[in-house]
Amino acid sequence: MAKQHRHVGYGLPLILAVGLHLGLLVVSVIRFPSAEQEPPNQAIVNATLVRAETATDQAQQAQQQARAEARAEQQRREAEAAERAEAERQAAAEAERQAQEAQRQAQEAAQAAEREQAREAAEQAAAEAERREREAAEQAAERERRQEAARQRREAEEQRQREAEAERQRQAEEEARRQREAEEQRQREAEAERQRQAEEEARRQREAEEQREAEAERQRQAEEEARREREAAAKRAAEAAQNSLDQAIAGESEAVANAKQAEEAANGFINLVRQAVEQAWSIPPNVPDGAAAEISVRLGPSGELFAANIGRSSGNSAFDRSALSAVETAAPFAELRELPASVQRQYREFNLRFRPGDIR
Repeated sequence: MAKQHRHVGYGLPLILAVGLHLGLLVVSVIRFPSAEQEPPNQAIVNATLVRAETATDQAQQAQQQARAEARAEQQRREAEAAERAEAERQAAAEAERQAQEAQRQAQEAAQAAEREQAREAAEQAAAEAERREREAAEQAAERERRQEAARQRREAEEQRQREAEAERQRQAEEEARRQREAEEQRQREAEAERQRQAEEEARRQREAEEQREAEAERQRQAEEEARREREAAAKRAAEAAQNSLDQAIAGESEAVANAKQAEEAANGFINLVRQAVEQAWSIPPNVPDGAAAEISVRLGPSGELFAANIGRSSGNSAFDRSALSAVETAAPFAELRELPASVQRQYREFNLRFRPGDIR
């Protein structure tokens, strides 16, 4: 903190010195009344002493006395004037001396004031230099602080950019990892779907095989039933032959006719079914020549379609769907009711094999 200095002027001492000088001059010109008492009137004394003298002598003495007193008064006044002049001279000299002293003091005060002012100016200059140096130091410190702040900001920005780059790289790696995982998940799902389809295909093939086996078993049972019926018919015919040859011949002829009629009716029913399905079948494009599908059909008592399933797939889903659609479109098969009751049950379940250009 800069030192504070009190400014000392020299105007006031100079004014006081001039005022003192003027005051002494005024006092020296003022006439003070004399403090001395006038001497006693000698004429009276003399008159007392020479009372016996004559009036003329008294008059002369009085005149002489008066002249003497006048001369004494004149001398006294001259002495007083001289004294006053001397006093005035001394007062003027003293006033002059005091004025010179006051002037000297004023000059000394002025010089002291100038020295004080010079000192104050030097101190102010030093303080100003110190202030400027302090300001320069503060400015330098401020520049350093700003440079440091700028460096810190650059470092912070570089750090932020590095962190942002690291974050972008991390996000890219995370995205790549998610994509890899998604791709692996898709592959797993695709593999699972392929496996599921393979299992489904294997299941359908097993079901088709089971259906074929069941159909074969039903056909075997139907054949066995037909054989038993034939045997029963033959037995009944033999028994009838034992009762009557004519009845045996007639019965045998009727049984042969009925069997032949039933077989012809069954063959006609199958042909009608094949024709109806062929008319309803629309083969999809781009089907390989060797494609073949087998459809298992189950009918109701009146020829209505109870179920139609793919017993054996062709490997082409469009081809398989077209075969199923043809069976569903051609149903119902009312011709089933025209078959003899003995063979209707045998033809309520059968298989149709579909090949491009042929249905069997």
